[in-house]
Amino acid sequence: MVLSDVDIKRYLAEGKIRVSPELPPEQFGSCSVDFRLGPEFSVFDHSKHAYIDLRNRTAIQELMSTVIVEPGEAFILQPREFVLAITEEHLELDDDVLGRLEGRSSLGRIGIIVHGTAGLFDPGWRGKATLELSNLGRMPVALYPGMRICSMTFEQLSTPSSNPYHSKPSNKYAGQQSPIASRLSGELK
Repeated sequence: MVLSDVDIKRYLAEGKIRVSPELPPEQFGSCSVDFRLGPEFSVFDHSKHAYIDLRNRTAIQELMSTVIVEPGEAFILQPREFVLAITEEHLELDDDVLGRLEGRSSLGRIGIIVHGTAGLFDPGWRGKATLELSNLGRMPVALYPGMRICSMTFEQLSTPSSNPYHSKPSNKYAGQQSPIASRLSGELK
């Protein structure tokens, strides 16, 4: 069951969903909350590396550069570009609540996609959300830290998970505070 704004506020008050910094009223929708774009981006150094080899044990993060955008400045997302970004908000979910990251229609209508596949936040998630930003349009788009970039919806599980994300020995991204590249490399044989 997707939570309404009433239930989201109740879950926040009860501590079943924890978001910091605190969400102002304008970030609440009828069944979602908007998260804002953080100042840190990870950009592939495509001029230094010819391709990504998933069998190579080189960490994919080593193929990327970090860009920190100063307050009031913009990150220009070029056409056909793919970058990782981070939300300003830190999210923690109880073991019986899951989150779903969704794009905002206003950005989608100009070709900005905020996630390709990583839209599910498992019960027990703790950290900031990494965004998989792409510009499908033909024109560059200026993105500003602090702007509302995505929406998060929440669902109640029928029972608490027996294997919440923060407890999994194999979790790769728990507690992230910056955009973390895929940790898939070296897993393939």
